[in-house]
Amino acid sequence: QVQLVESGGGLVQAGGSLRLSCAASGRTFSSLSMGWFRQAPGKEREFVAAISRNNDITYYDDSVKGRFTISRDNAENTVYLQMNSLKPEDTAVYYCGADTGVALIRARSISTYDYWGQGTQVAVST
Repeated sequence: QVQLVESGGGLVQAGGSLRLSCAASGRTFSSLSMGWFRQAPGKEREFVAAISRNNDITYYDDSVKGRFTISRDNAENTVYLQMNSLKPEDTAVYYCGADTGVALIRARSISTYDYWGQGTQVAVST
């Protein structure tokens, strides 16, 4: 079992920044590929970013590319999502997911991830 706990959400004005964290436990963190997804009210959960377990490959949705950065610290068992130049349309609950597979395949697919955190709310005001 893998436990994931997100933190760092909050209310921020448009153009501002937030850094989300997701702390993992229950399994060797370096064996997990990690992803961030988000879900806005009335919408389906959507892919934001992902990072391979070896920290050598990252993926981003086009809507966040150039504004968000995913990173990980295997010594701290934590994955981060640095979010800059936030827009009101970034408002959502943000979830991190863990993939126990050997390689991160189909990083943008929800079904790839075996474990999920409880989410952290991000609200961006105009």
